[in-house]
Amino acid sequence: MSLPGLATVEVDTGPRPGAAVIWLHGLGADGHDFEPAVPALVLPGTPALRFVFPHAPVRAVTLNAGARMRAWYDIRGFDRHAAQDESGVRESDAAIRALIRRENERGIATERIVLAGFSQGGAMALLSGTRLSERLAAIIGLSCYLLLASSFAVERHSANQTTPIFLAHGSFDAVIDPRLGEETRALLQAAAYPVEWHSYPMAHAVCAEELAAIAAFLQRVL
Repeated sequence: MSLPGLATVEVDTGPRPGAAVIWLHGLGADGHDFEPAVPALVLPGTPALRFVFPHAPVRAVTLNAGARMRAWYDIRGFDRHAAQDESGVRESDAAIRALIRRENERGIATERIVLAGFSQGGAMALLSGTRLSERLAAIIGLSCYLLLASSFAVERHSANQTTPIFLAHGSFDAVIDPRLGEETRALLQAAAYPVEWHSYPMAHAVCAEELAAIAAFLQRVL
């Protein structure tokens, strides 16, 4: 398993993009998962964007009987008290930071980068985004939860204290309990982060209404 220099799928919505959205997929998917959503995420008048969809490495996932699949970290259970794969999380955090640096090298400042993700990818977006020492344009976490919450207060960085955060969750989500999303919202709001919260009558998925809200959010922050 190798994380640095992750392979990516990229979509530019126009010539010479001046901003980027790094979008992390969920467990068992890959970088192509949200590629078809790009047209729905760009409203008329939005500046040219580069969407970067990295592929997570393949690893054994305990929750799925040790089956090997693309995952940002091992999942041992969704119970609030289940042990988390801290080493896997830290490795993926380093890889995400490398993707941000790569965009910097290509001329896009960190403050013009949105870090987004769905499910496991959303959990990583929240972890990396709140701990990053450079300000992002925004953070998007869909159907997810806060990883390594016990170290959040100590490790979070003031650089993204005022960065807009978009959180959304399906009220019928049977994979990641909606209460985990609500607890994440409450924790971030208690820490004075500007959180925009959305709840949709859906399962562990993304809906058209949600994509429209994200498109409007991207246009505002970029």
